[in-house]
Amino acid sequence: MYKLIKAENHARRGELTTPHGLVQTPVFMNVGTAGAIKGALSAADLKSIGCQVELSNTYHLHVRPGDGLIKEMGGLHRFMTWDGPILTDSGGFQIFSLATLRKISEEGVKFNSHVDGRHIFMGPEESMRIQSNLGSDIAMAFDECIKIPSPRDYVEKSCERTYRWLVRCKNALAEYNSMEDAVNPGQMLFGINQGATFSDIRIDHMKKLSELELPGYAIGGLAVGETHQEMYDTIEAVEEYMPKDKPRYLMGVGTPGNIIESVYRGVDFFDCVMPARNGRHGHLFTWSGIINIKNEKYAKDSQPIDPQCDCPVCRRYTRSYVRHLFKAEEMLAMRFAVTHNLYFYNKLMERIRNSIEENSFSEFRGKYSKMLDTRI
Repeated sequence: MYKLIKAENHARRGELTTPHGLVQTPVFMNVGTAGAIKGALSAADLKSIGCQVELSNTYHLHVRPGDGLIKEMGGLHRFMTWDGPILTDSGGFQIFSLATLRKISEEGVKFNSHVDGRHIFMGPEESMRIQSNLGSDIAMAFDECIKIPSPRDYVEKSCERTYRWLVRCKNALAEYNSMEDAVNPGQMLFGINQGATFSDIRIDHMKKLSELELPGYAIGGLAVGETHQEMYDTIEAVEEYMPKDKPRYLMGVGTPGNIIESVYRGVDFFDCVMPARNGRHGHLFTWSGIINIKNEKYAKDSQPIDPQCDCPVCRRYTRSYVRHLFKAEEMLAMRFAVTHNLYFYNKLMERIRNSIEENSFSEFRGKYSKMLDTRI
């Protein structure tokens, strides 16, 4: 259940009740694709950096180690020893971006695994079964992630099929939740809005989705090559038709500036691999902008990564030492960098929530929206 606590224009401060605890929104979900954060962070580390929701991937966990095995081990929460909320995406995006020789039909998608090439079929019922076995708190509907740009007639037909798939997802998850051996019988289903950058298709699709009265709704198919302005225009077009009493999730977004601008337009949930991925390459977020810790100018810098940050890394280590770890190709470098970046993102969301509560989000946006995305 979602509760709206405070609003400043379109920006929303709320909370979502899940089987594994309350989620304070707006929130950034920390991405642990295969049940782990890339960069050697454990479930215990997630607690220390302020993570509220961990996100794992249906496709990857189905391929390896297998959702059946994870169910036998007590579900994903017990498997990775994370007791907070988990969201699992449906696997749709990965099928369309990673799999080879895929064939889409009304039933679902036939494709070859990117790991070992074996033949796999996944449709709405299969995706729901896998996510039920994982036992996440939020299961994402199985959909087609449409390329941008795509022909209008294809986008229209794809959205119609995605809607039919969503109805099947809803029925399937209700059945799985009712089973005696359900890992998490309180699992919730979020529907996904598609439509590329065609505002009228997006709006029509969103109107149909909202009639299903789901626990939450996502905007999918963005951050895949369109401009930032096209993304923002799409959010603005769709937001008006998203239920006000349900959480809104913008999938796969984004930079700190993207997040601030999307909160401004009414979004509550975010996820992105970027802070961890960029961290592993030495690109670190600070409250003054982005630094490349590998640069020579940090060789003798005794400051923390960010003097304004109180993450576990900044409290103890210098830029000089972190740069040395990268240059020496020590694994600790990636661990420190990912820890810092994810802490920064979680702290960013906390400051956004506080600013909405204090009616100062517009000033926060004015100060940080561009600054945080600027390379120093």
